[in-house]
Amino acid sequence: MLFNSYEFIFIFLPISFFIYFFLLEKRLITGAKAFLVFTSLFFYSWWNISYLPLILISMLFNYTIGNSLNENFVKVKIHKKSLLIFGILANLALLGYFKYTDFFLENFNLLFGDSVSLLNLALPLAISFFTFQQIAYLVDSYRGETAEYDFLNYALFVTFFPQLIAGPIVHHKEMMPQFASRWNLVKNYKNIAIGIFIFSIGLFKKVVIADTFAIWATNGFDIAPTLNFIEAWATSLSYTFQLYFDFSGYTDMAIGSALFFNIKLPINFNSPYKSTNIQEFWRKWHITLSRFLKDYIYIPLGGNRKGNFKTYTNLLATFILGGIWHGADWTFVFWGFMHGLALAIHRFWNNLGFTMNKYLAWFITFNFINIAWVFFRAKEFSDAFKILSGMLGMSGIVLTKKYENFLGFLSSYDFISFGTVTEHITGGSKSLNYILIAFFIILLLNNSNQYQKSFKATGKVMLFTLFIFIQSFLKLGDESEFLYFNF
Repeated sequence: MLFNSYEFIFIFLPISFFIYFFLLEKRLITGAKAFLVFTSLFFYSWWNISYLPLILISMLFNYTIGNSLNENFVKVKIHKKSLLIFGILANLALLGYFKYTDFFLENFNLLFGDSVSLLNLALPLAISFFTFQQIAYLVDSYRGETAEYDFLNYALFVTFFPQLIAGPIVHHKEMMPQFASRWNLVKNYKNIAIGIFIFSIGLFKKVVIADTFAIWATNGFDIAPTLNFIEAWATSLSYTFQLYFDFSGYTDMAIGSALFFNIKLPINFNSPYKSTNIQEFWRKWHITLSRFLKDYIYIPLGGNRKGNFKTYTNLLATFILGGIWHGADWTFVFWGFMHGLALAIHRFWNNLGFTMNKYLAWFITFNFINIAWVFFRAKEFSDAFKILSGMLGMSGIVLTKKYENFLGFLSSYDFISFGTVTEHITGGSKSLNYILIAFFIILLLNNSNQYQKSFKATGKVMLFTLFIFIQSFLKLGDESEFLYFNF
């Protein structure tokens, strides 16, 4: 079920809300939690009920392992560590089977000239997210940082529908105290108002902004055989903004939905495109994934504790793994390598004591991110090179005909011509205007987290919320999945 659907907004969410609090008002706390687990599993099953047993088995397995890691009979440290490793490997094996089997078979066939048949497995929805979330739970249990061992509570922690499909990736210790708090067992009208406000912002980001950029990004990456200079930049920037407004829009809707139930999910985006270096970017982009990569991969590898060279290799390894987590393709591996290398260069730069003008630093950082997204989006390396060659002007520069009268002399250069600027991606001046508006939004306006903190239910705020909700509602018929559902 999509957040940006009539079924979710007008049926699923209100019914879930009213029945949950009705049960709480009757002091049926266990029944209310069980109902919320049931509705979350129904939400998950909406796409394909055949994968429901997968998440149920995964939950039962990880609950059993996590519980065992805290049992008194597991006294020997090596036994606990072996049990933890077994649990992690089992989770990775499940993820690897569905997500990477065909990738490995394709490369095996390419390397050895063989023709092993692919399995063509469909990727179970949310498997990347609930796998990482439960691996974190196992590690936290091993460290003695979990204190809740009731299966119903654990099932609620894993399946809570606002964060189930695409995060934020939450920690057990962040969620369970909230579900247990007696203050959260009654309706909180301020939370409801903030939830509607944040949900509406996220919905507007998705259906009005991101889905509009999606048209030009798709045409440029997947359809156009070649792109001129302006088309290529419009294509890359369209995807850069599509991805941000799509995923941050999803996160806003998740946070807003959770607030209906008095649950505060962690911040996942904090104006990442304002960053002036790549380290700052990863502190602000997909924050919960960055936290997972740092706490459960980078630091266990040694972090920055074993000298500069080891630090650089740890950064590369962490982000290559982060790239692979996003998708089973060499383009994702290369994207992760680019970010790991950029972080190593940034650390090396800082170690030398160099500084840079903040505007220049932002320009370099943003353009690096934009170029790296080209590989993230491209289905093949050839698609990425098509975009990049266009961005370098290797496919020519086309200027609009209205400038031909006074810039006609430029046509003497073979690579400059006059015509329809965005012919291959459509959109005309609208696409370029949207890009300028997107820059204004990401650089000059507050983000949804800041608006949430300063929220006051004034008439102006309510009118603004109603306006953006109506604008979004008018486009709900054009439902599209969120980009991170693919990962």
